[in-house]
Amino acid sequence: MSNVASAASGPSGPTAPPPPAAAPVPPAGPQPLSGSALVLGTVSLSLATFMNVLDSSIANVSLPAIAGDLGVSATQGTWVITSFGVANAISVPLTGWLTQRFGAVRLFTTSVLLFVLASWLCGFAHSLEMLVAARVLQGLVAGPMIPLSQTLLLASYPKHKAGTALALWGMTTLVAPVVGPLLGGWITDNMTWPWIFYINVPVGLFAAGLTWSIYRTRETPTKKLPIDSVGLALLVLWVGALQIMLDKGKELDWFESGQIQILAVLAVVGFAVFVVWELTAEHPVVDLRLFGRRNFLFGASVLSVAYGLFFGNVVLLPLWLQQFMGYTATAAGFALAPVGVLAILLSPVVGRKVSVWDPRLMASFAFVMFFIVLLMRSMFTTDTSLGIIMVPTVLQGAALAFFFIPLTTLTLSGITPDRIAAAAGLSNFVRITAGAMGTSISTTLWENRATLHHTHLVEHIGLGDPVAGQSLSTLQSAGMSYDQALAYLNRLVDQQAFTRAADDIFLASAVLFVGLIAFVWLTKRPPKMAGPVDAGGAH
Repeated sequence: MSNVASAASGPSGPTAPPPPAAAPVPPAGPQPLSGSALVLGTVSLSLATFMNVLDSSIANVSLPAIAGDLGVSATQGTWVITSFGVANAISVPLTGWLTQRFGAVRLFTTSVLLFVLASWLCGFAHSLEMLVAARVLQGLVAGPMIPLSQTLLLASYPKHKAGTALALWGMTTLVAPVVGPLLGGWITDNMTWPWIFYINVPVGLFAAGLTWSIYRTRETPTKKLPIDSVGLALLVLWVGALQIMLDKGKELDWFESGQIQILAVLAVVGFAVFVVWELTAEHPVVDLRLFGRRNFLFGASVLSVAYGLFFGNVVLLPLWLQQFMGYTATAAGFALAPVGVLAILLSPVVGRKVSVWDPRLMASFAFVMFFIVLLMRSMFTTDTSLGIIMVPTVLQGAALAFFFIPLTTLTLSGITPDRIAAAAGLSNFVRITAGAMGTSISTTLWENRATLHHTHLVEHIGLGDPVAGQSLSTLQSAGMSYDQALAYLNRLVDQQAFTRAADDIFLASAVLFVGLIAFVWLTKRPPKMAGPVDAGGAH
C-alpha cells in the first residue's frame, strides 16, 4: 500500500521533495519486477526524481549570478524560481487525467524528455524573459514526474515490500536538496550558471531510455475522459495574474500602476468565477468540495501557509549571504546543505510512528522547531560566522521531518480511496502555489524593510554622527576620494540595512509558525492504524 507518510518523507520545492501528487495507481497490473530489472528500474525512476528535485534546489544559490549575468535585479531573479513553481502547481492537478489518457509509462517518459529539452533551453537563455519562459515549460512538464515515479516504483515491488520501495524513493528525494546547493554553488563558481541546467541533459536522457526499456511492456490502461478546459483556463488566468502581480509589484510601485490594477482585478474575478465553475462542473479539474471536510480544510491550509513561510525564507537566506555577507555561491551552498542530515535520519522514524503518535502533536513539534530556527536566524548580524549560521540549518532538518508527514496524514485522513488522488492533487496545488507566492512576498518585504532601515541609519549619520565623520576622514586618509569614501560607507549601511531586514522577516516568520499551531489542533486526530494513510489508492 502506498503510504502518505513514506511518500512525504521529505520537504518539497527548491530544497526538498514534494509529497505525493494526483497520480492514480493502477489497481492490478503486471507482476513485480525482480533481479537486475528491479534494480535498474529503481535506478531509472530515482534518477529522474533526483534530477527534478535537484533542479529546484540547485538554482537557489545561483540566483545572484543569474541576475547579474542577465542584467536584472535580485528580486527579478527570483522569477526563475516562482515561474517554475506556479507552472508546476498548475500542471499537478492534470496528472491523473493525463495518466488515464496516455498511460503512466508513456507520460512519465515523455515528461522526462520534455524536462531535458526545457533544461537545455534554460541553459541556452540569453535574457530573463527567455529563461522564465523555459522555466515555465520545465514546471509544466515536471508535474507528473514525482507522482508517477512513485506510482511505477510501487508497481515494481511486491506489496509486502512497498515500504522498502517508498523508503528508497524518499531517501533519493531527500539527498537531492543536500547536493543541490553544494553542486549549484560549485558549478556557478567554477563554470557558468547555465551548466546547472545542462547537467540534466545526460542524466535525463539516460533515465528516460532506461525507464522505457524496462517499463514499456508494463503500460497502464488508458481511456478517454472529458477535461474541464474552462476550469483549467480559469486556473491559469487567476494563478498567473496573481503571481505576476506579486513578482512585478515592487518594480511597478504596486497599485500606482495600471498594469498591477488590471492584474489584481483579473486575479480576484478569475478566482471567483473559477470557484463557482469548479463547484458546479461535472468533471472539475480541481475538486473544491474537498474543502468541505474539516481535516482537509485546516490540514491543507496549514501545510500551504507553513510551506510558503518556509520556502520564502529558504530563498532569502542565500540571497543575503551572497549579496551582503560576501559569500561565494559554493560557500552559500555549504551553509544550506546540512538541512538534509536530520531530515534523512528522522523521516523513517516519523513515517513509522505517525500512525501511533498523534500527528497533531508531531506537527506542533515541527512548528516549535521552525520557531527556534527562525528565532536564531533573526539574531544574525554582519559578524555572524559560518558555524553559527549552520546551527539553525541543521536543526531545520528535524523540523522538516516532522512537518510534511504528519500534516499530509492529517489532510488526507478520512477521505475515501476514490477521492485520494484528487485530494492529494489539490493539496499539492495549493502548497506549491503558496511556495511561489511566499518567495515573492518575502523578497518584496525584504527590500521594503531594508529601505526603511537604510533611511533610519542615514538619518542618524546625517545628524553629524562623530563616528561617521571619523570614518570618512580615515577612508580619505587611506587614499579614497570623498565620493569613494561616501560610496564605501553607503555600502556598509546597505549591508546593515538588509541584514536587519532579513532579521525582521525571520522573526515575523517565527511568530507566524507559532500561530499556526492553533490551527493544527482544529483538525481531528486520525484513528490509529497499522500504517499511515494511503496517498495513491489501493494496490
